[in-house]
Amino acid sequence: MIGYIKGKIEEIGIDYILIENNGIGYKMNVSANTITQIGMGENVKIYSKMIVREDDISLCGFYTKEEQIMFDMLTSVSKIGTKVGLSILSYASPQKLSQYIVSGDIISLSKAPGVGKKTAERMVLELKDKVSKLGFGSDSKVEDDEIIFISNQSDGEAIEALIALGYTKAEAEEAVSFTRQPGMCIEDVVKKALEYIMKTNFKF
Repeated sequence: MIGYIKGKIEEIGIDYILIENNGIGYKMNVSANTITQIGMGENVKIYSKMIVREDDISLCGFYTKEEQIMFDMLTSVSKIGTKVGLSILSYASPQKLSQYIVSGDIISLSKAPGVGKKTAERMVLELKDKVSKLGFGSDSKVEDDEIIFISNQSDGEAIEALIALGYTKAEAEEAVSFTRQPGMCIEDVVKKALEYIMKTNFKF
């Protein structure tokens, strides 16, 4: 079992990174949240989880231990596999997800990629006690209306700002959708979207 890997970031893709350690390059599937925390050529410590299937063996990477713990809890829920688990972590940070789960915020959870209302309800039902015991989600409850308003406003204005900088509408929308998290201000959304485009050399 590989607990973590320390090494240099050699490549950053849309949903993966390549980290070199002692001459070996490890390809790790990661969330957009992890990608926005690292840069090309940086020496980092990435927590890992090995996924073993009948026809494939892969590694998932996490910038923080909290993200790894949340991934393990998410994938313990029926219908949530590796891909959906990482997509959920790309949608919101472990802290935000914890708040949604503890407060029973089905509306926000169901907006995550690959998660519908039924899956969101299972997440709350199966994870609420686990999250509470770990001390996650102890912050004040996030109000539904506030989340939706801030998210929609930030997305629209961030896309307009990126278009003004010379990117196409498709490029702007894709970059924002991959990097934005509920509650982020417009400036942060634009900054993270630009970092994502530069790090991944994302082209359409």
